[in-house]
Amino acid sequence: MDMRSLLTLTVLLALIREDNGQSQNKPTVSLLPRFPDVFVGDDITLICKGGSGTIKWFINGAQQSHQDYLMVLTAVTSDNSREYECERGGLKSNKLPINVLELEPHAQLTPSIGGAVMSKGDGRNLVLQVDDDPKGWACFVLRGENGFRIQPAVDEKRKRAVIFAELKEAKRATFWCKNDTKRSNAVTLKMTELRVMLEPPAVPPLLGESVALRCVVWGGGKVENAVFFKDNKSVSNEMKDTYIITSATQDQTGKYSCRATYRYSHISPDAARQEGISDAQELKVIGGPPAATVIPVSTTSLRCSCKDCSADCTSYRWYRTHLDDSFARQKFTEKGQDIDMKESGLYSCRLDCGKGFSRFSKVYHYEAQPTPVPVNVLPIMAAILMVLGVLIVVLVALKCRRRGESSVQTTERDKDKKTGGVYEQIQLTDQAVYHTLGEGTDKDKGEGGYEALQKRQEETVYHTLAPGEGQSQGEGQGGYEALKNVKAEVYQTLSSAESKTPAGESEGGYEQLPQKAKDYEVITVEENPYEELKAGQQDKKQTSKDKEEEKASD
Repeated sequence: MDMRSLLTLTVLLALIREDNGQSQNKPTVSLLPRFPDVFVGDDITLICKGGSGTIKWFINGAQQSHQDYLMVLTAVTSDNSREYECERGGLKSNKLPINVLELEPHAQLTPSIGGAVMSKGDGRNLVLQVDDDPKGWACFVLRGENGFRIQPAVDEKRKRAVIFAELKEAKRATFWCKNDTKRSNAVTLKMTELRVMLEPPAVPPLLGESVALRCVVWGGGKVENAVFFKDNKSVSNEMKDTYIITSATQDQTGKYSCRATYRYSHISPDAARQEGISDAQELKVIGGPPAATVIPVSTTSLRCSCKDCSADCTSYRWYRTHLDDSFARQKFTEKGQDIDMKESGLYSCRLDCGKGFSRFSKVYHYEAQPTPVPVNVLPIMAAILMVLGVLIVVLVALKCRRRGESSVQTTERDKDKKTGGVYEQIQLTDQAVYHTLGEGTDKDKGEGGYEALQKRQEETVYHTLAPGEGQSQGEGQGGYEALKNVKAEVYQTLSSAESKTPAGESEGGYEQLPQKAKDYEVITVEENPYEELKAGQQDKKQTSKDKEEEKASD
């Protein structure tokens, strides 16, 4: 190898070493969060890493005054669609192009209450609303340069999910959710250590919208009066704790703060009056995506349109929000330009533009009216009601008649039972059979006497006994014994030997039941009283027989 070749090789090695050193020290620009697509209204952070020395930022080649290694872009719009690069130690980084889509993302992430500012250590719920199934969505938080995953609590019925957002020790944090290639908007929350704080909306306000800036006190202090400032200049305000912008314009963009006089009266009625001022918070009013418009076609139908939407917006999305729940938004399956309203609610629409959506239209409040009855149906309904009325009257009359007949039958039975006649009418149901014997029968020679025949198990038995000594069974002047067993009691009536005509005696020669307490005897029988009576009669017959034998022997 000659000297010329050796010199050339030495120069090449030196150049390679110099290039490697510069490549190792060359800064790089990266995007946080690492969104594949950036939507209007997002908060993003550009970070310059590598190299050494003073940092310079360039946007589309133009140097900026910003010198920190982090560049925060809040509520980005199409004006932020540029190329970004940084320089350190005389070395420039790669160029990072950012294209901001003038569309809304596929899902919406919003705070359930409150605004974008929280006290240190506090947290709040963020609600994720999606058109389809919320399962499969994951949420993330970026605190400084560190990102973390958050698992949301899913409510499938309302097609939404909830995450608890807290800042930990960070001054600010950005939250978002995604599912495959779809994602929600980004929400940035900020921390303050002051008791008095101004709460701007967590989602950047759009042109023409109403904006409310609240001046609140940590710990539930009651604001008695508040003064609001924009860019350190006081602005007039009619409400004591809230500043209202009725129709936002670009002129309302700026930094706002408030000074409040307050008391902790909920702790003590005599709490001392205190005063404090809040941190300055940025409010940026943006144009946002093109908005859809709802046009009433009839009293029950609406039409969706969007004159500023691009040609990529080809289909329509319709939504109905419940009147009592602003987060219970329901998507309709219809994708046409017109829709019929059937239920009460807040109706809105937007256009599907591929990578995202147009801005939601203003809501249309609809109250469903009762369905009118057709005129030709009224006579039919009247006739049906008349027939039903007649049927009701007939049924009531039949029921009253049946009750009357039942009362008459009951009265007749009671009357028969209470009569003082010769015979008593006895109502029986599968109990016993009674047979009346004539006056001249061979078996019973008494006047008007009758014998109850046929017994069934533990039921009533009537048997006529002779009242005196020496008479045959079944004879005598009306003396008889009535035995009646109704499951538990037996009544027995005996002729009185002491009186010829006892009270209650009738012409027929028998005694009417019941009489005085001495005229009947209550015998409680457990099994069958007929067997005991039969045994008693056999004893009487044996006694009579013994007496006759004694007389014969004498």
